Amino acid sequence: MADGESIRLDRFLWFARLAKTRSAAQAIAEKGTLRLDGRRIERSAVPVRVGAIIVFPLYGKVLALRVEALPRRRGPPAEAAQLYTRLETQSPRNVDATESGA
Repeated sequence: MADGESIRLDRFLWFARLAKTRSAAQAIAEKGTLRLDGRRIERSAVPVRVGAIIVFPLYGKVLALRVEALPRRRGPPAEAAQLYTRLETQSPRNVDATESGA
């Protein structure tokens, strides 16, 4: 795809097989817990471009991705995995625990 092209966030999540259905992808986007390049997102129609960073909770874990390519279709899982790179996230520390154990 040419530079400057984009795809809707919900379509990207569905094409990349991060959501089972398009409506599930819309729900992820509209829940308000997803961040795109550090901005909180509450709409599923936000454009996603190559190089964008997407962070959101999925199945009890925080998933951080960098978009490597824009999809043309919802292909097999091997093809979908090439659309993004998973980034490492730090595990949250328990702020209630004390170092002395008391």
